[in-house]
Amino acid sequence: MPQTLPCSCHARSRVIISGGIQKYLLPVLWLAAEFPSEDIFLITASPVIKAVVNFKQVSRTLEEFDVEEQANSILGKRYPNIKVIQSAVRQLKSKDHRIVTEAGQEYTFEKLCLCAGAKPKLITEGNPYVLGIRDTDSAVEFQKHLAKAKRITIVGNGGIALELVYKIEGCEVIWAVKDQAIGNTFFDAGAAEFLIPKLTAEKPEPPAACKRTKYTASEREEQTSEHPGKIGSALGPDWHEGLHLKGAKELCHQVHIENLCEIKRIFLQEEFKLSHKICLPFPQTLKGQRSEEAGEELWPVYVELTNGKIYGCDFIVSATGVTPNIQPFLDGNNFALGADGGLKVDRYMRTSLPNIYAAGDLCTTSWEPSPVWQQMRLWTQARQMGWYAAKCMAADSLGEPLDTDFSFELFAHSTKFFNYKVVLLGKYNAQGLGLDHELMLRCTKGQEYIKVVMQHGRMLGAVLIGETDLEETFENLILNQMDLSRYGEDLLDPNIDIEDYFD
Repeated sequence: MPQTLPCSCHARSRVIISGGIQKYLLPVLWLAAEFPSEDIFLITASPVIKAVVNFKQVSRTLEEFDVEEQANSILGKRYPNIKVIQSAVRQLKSKDHRIVTEAGQEYTFEKLCLCAGAKPKLITEGNPYVLGIRDTDSAVEFQKHLAKAKRITIVGNGGIALELVYKIEGCEVIWAVKDQAIGNTFFDAGAAEFLIPKLTAEKPEPPAACKRTKYTASEREEQTSEHPGKIGSALGPDWHEGLHLKGAKELCHQVHIENLCEIKRIFLQEEFKLSHKICLPFPQTLKGQRSEEAGEELWPVYVELTNGKIYGCDFIVSATGVTPNIQPFLDGNNFALGADGGLKVDRYMRTSLPNIYAAGDLCTTSWEPSPVWQQMRLWTQARQMGWYAAKCMAADSLGEPLDTDFSFELFAHSTKFFNYKVVLLGKYNAQGLGLDHELMLRCTKGQEYIKVVMQHGRMLGAVLIGETDLEETFENLILNQMDLSRYGEDLLDPNIDIEDYFD
């Protein structure tokens, strides 16, 4: 018999299906506070949630925060009307308003919000020497493998790859990048050149040990053993903090970048021996150091790149992006899908099926966006979508009008790469502008890199690397669309306090 979710006297129940992370828990928390007399249900396969701490509103659209792991049972203690169901979803029966879990239980809902995130795109499936890093469990597994490794290959050019190549020590790193420059998703070749010296520079002293509560690996393993192979709690913006990312060798940074190439073929050790191909030694680094091996050492796995080079390594990290995790919800449901495979949502986060909403990495926005906003599968944006989806669900239930959230007026993202603060605003890479734009640059080696994207005298985007203190000023200039033609190159003159000038 199906189990009906306990509801209030109004027979209303709201269900959130989540990856167990706080960016998607915002709908749960907001609805629990807004409707204290109703039961709010969270169905999650993970035993942990990730709570936002040290939240700081940097500007109107920019946010900064840290993340800590907590047991999901904490939710019920803080909010009595939140009910956590720890199980993966087997099927969604949208016509019957029912959810079937892997445990075999069925739950009914009035309104449903799907926030199941994304899953990694592995370069190959089923190879024990290819690791993907997407959730907290896979990050811990990576740490275990790294501790015994002398050389690894990282494939990819996104945020996780950028963080790994900078953080890893005690291990040689072959970094295969399909683009001309590193970090192509986030910045241009000029910014990449600004950052590369950090790969060989001495690192600053690590920060003091994090005093935030952590949900330990042993606790996680104990609770996830019942659900092997399931996607765990997704990574937070500071996912590598607390992990000991050190290999088996006594060396610091030793990274070699292979640009404009991808993986052509992967050989296991025996296959490589039979192939009679030649493996290259680790190339000379910028510091003039050479690998201790001369190329004759046998490695567990070998990668042949599309540029013809072959390197041996202990394992391969596949950091080649993600795909929306929609598979559990497709069977028997006629969802409209976006070109990138996400569930299409309108400006009120509604999918094509009635009373079913979606937010974050799982969805694809289908409304006409602001000229200076675009969707990216990032923590900050998913967090904003989750919050807005909750407000849309509540407004629909109460029959109240709702304006599009201000978060969708301007793309704004703050992060950290190579120990530099990085802020991206608007059309920071001139996305969709064609050739009808101009760039203005200011660069101080080792300190800051500033790029603004201008079109017809108006600022449409910016990349700020370092402690520039210009994010709020540039945010306002992009939103206000002030004609800046008369300022010309003076706009980035370091001798002019532009922050005060446009205050």
